[in-house]
Amino acid sequence: IFSELPQYDYIYLGDNAHVPYGSRSQRVVYRFVKNAVEELFRRDCYLIIIACNTASAEALSKIQQEYLPQHFPERRVLGIIRPAVEAAIEGKVRRIGVLATESTVASTAFIQEIRKLLPDIEVIQNNAPLLVPIVEAGEAEWEGTRLILEKYLDPFKEQRVDTLILGCTHYGLLKDQVRQLLRSEIKLIIEDEILPSKLADYLMRHPEIEEKLSQNHTRTFLVTDKNERYERLTSLFLGRRIDLELIEL
Repeated sequence: IFSELPQYDYIYLGDNAHVPYGSRSQRVVYRFVKNAVEELFRRDCYLIIIACNTASAEALSKIQQEYLPQHFPERRVLGIIRPAVEAAIEGKVRRIGVLATESTVASTAFIQEIRKLLPDIEVIQNNAPLLVPIVEAGEAEWEGTRLILEKYLDPFKEQRVDTLILGCTHYGLLKDQVRQLLRSEIKLIIEDEILPSKLADYLMRHPEIEEKLSQNHTRTFLVTDKNERYERLTSLFLGRRIDLELIEL
């Protein structure tokens, strides 16, 4: 998003004090998300993207349908599941796979979104509880990661999916290994690759939102816990070292 839509001001909030979200209850995830949304609104954000599949699955609808109308009816909060689903169903699709966290899989959020658009499509899900800790530990290139990925990807190969959604933001850092392990004809949906164009399209269709966004090229990075490992991980995601501001939610 920074690369393709550089003109806007961005505030990133990483709630790393509470990760992983994927094994927590819906009640707890919603509380974390609401606190983060309130903090970003206090900082004059007009549009928020919940860049976490678990948070999108467990909290987005309640934020949109209950919290925003009562408190900030003129502002918008978007999730990451719908854009991934829209990209997945482009072209001829028969069988879609979803690799995600335990909580996202249990929520069936991907299945619900897919069937809103393609009611009769077959969807195969598999949870991958070890992948987020592996990425968080900076072990994406560890030789054991390939063996773990093979275990998680086997059901999709056996079911011969033609499209696979990597339904967790962390999994984008494993996309090269995933591509090597899958058949070349399987279309891979990676959220960091599809989200910028989806966001640009949203802003084009909603000029009333776009005109309220400030455009000074500023970047602010907030975290709820700060240590050397997270600074290294953030640099890994963004490709450069950045200054992190520690906050309390």
